[in-house]
Amino acid sequence: MTEEKTVLIVEDEKNIVDILRFNLERKGYRVLEAYDGEEGLRKARTEKPDLILLDIMLPKMIGFDVCEALRKDGDNVPILLLTAREEEDDKVRGLETGADDYITKPFSMREVIARVEANIRRTSMAAPAGAAADSAMPVAGDLSINTDSHQVFRAGKAIDLTQREYELLTFLASHPNKVYSRVDLMEQVWNYGYVGDDVRTVDVTVRRLREKIEENPASPQYILTRRGAGYYFAVN
Repeated sequence: MTEEKTVLIVEDEKNIVDILRFNLERKGYRVLEAYDGEEGLRKARTEKPDLILLDIMLPKMIGFDVCEALRKDGDNVPILLLTAREEEDDKVRGLETGADDYITKPFSMREVIARVEANIRRTSMAAPAGAAADSAMPVAGDLSINTDSHQVFRAGKAIDLTQREYELLTFLASHPNKVYSRVDLMEQVWNYGYVGDDVRTVDVTVRRLREKIEENPASPQYILTRRGAGYYFAVN
């Protein structure tokens, strides 16, 4: 790597922290550790890591609340949830609080490293926000995107999207009316292929994105579903 990136591990099991730290440092990452949710939130706010590996079941403050607090701060740092739970509700809840993805324990280090690298890579190109709506390019209706500042506007008003939501929208909008399956989107937007039931991540992200950009999310006009095939960005 040309520039050292920092990964914050928030996990209360020291053996897991040690394994993660060893393998991440071998890849050239600077690693920070926190063993409870409150400490993790404090370090996330003060150290500004490039990515957070966040366990769900933590002392003092659970991972869901840590993630939600950071998103309310406006912090779009990539967050990968670590969980031993298989329940679908936990996975969906994590994504709805603003996590980018989840990794189920027991995990392979190869998978963890691949996902860390993919998320670091996709955010390293992000430009600082702050450009005006009048420099944004219209894409459909009253929706416009400024690719320099990574901002999206509807009727001239900025919409607060996570980095993943922004990337999903811009990918679909740059290929209007072309249908992409969930597996396609995992490969193109998430930068890794199909892994078990992880494509549910796409469904949750689409739903959250619709809630932010659509006037009526229940009857969307921009991101539509082609039943049995996938999603597409509609342009008449």
